[in-house]
Amino acid sequence: MKELSLNILDIAENSVRAGAKLTSIAINEDDEVIKVTISDDGCGMTEEVLRNVTDPFCTTRTTRKVGLGIPLLKLAAEQTGGEVTIVSRHESEYPDTHGTTTSATFFKNHIDMTPLGDINATVVTLIQCNPHIDFLFTHQFGGKTVSLDTRELREVLGDVPLNTLEVIMWIKENLNEQYNGE
Repeated sequence: MKELSLNILDIAENSVRAGAKLTSIAINEDDEVIKVTISDDGCGMTEEVLRNVTDPFCTTRTTRKVGLGIPLLKLAAEQTGGEVTIVSRHESEYPDTHGTTTSATFFKNHIDMTPLGDINATVVTLIQCNPHIDFLFTHQFGGKTVSLDTRELREVLGDVPLNTLEVIMWIKENLNEQYNGE
């Protein structure tokens, strides 16, 4: 993928397919490293699936025989000298604490570093396409934090769906303002 934001979109969509009610996307960035962590409270993966999750020919999807999301994320991280770690607890073994956490570390100064890309569009797309799921987004960089928590929006909006045009436009503008320091 040409942008990390697209990798993040793909991994977060895995959370949606896993039945997550809350997906957290955290990006922590300093001068040398970007660490991306995506956590969810979905059904989790069995030990067998977890062992094979980086194999592109191992997928739980029934619509195609390959799954490239995790393998491409792993490749992008390893190309910079970084790594990907995945911790998952399947609901059959952990009925109260199931879910998956995927973390990827990238070294920014490496020639093969993929740009972060349009992370705002990724967050907006996730919310617009999955208005019934909560997302917690944080991006820490340069002493600054950009954040959005759909649970807080739901408290204010009441019954107004998150994917209405006015709400989506507000989310987009709010994220842009936070990034631009307004």
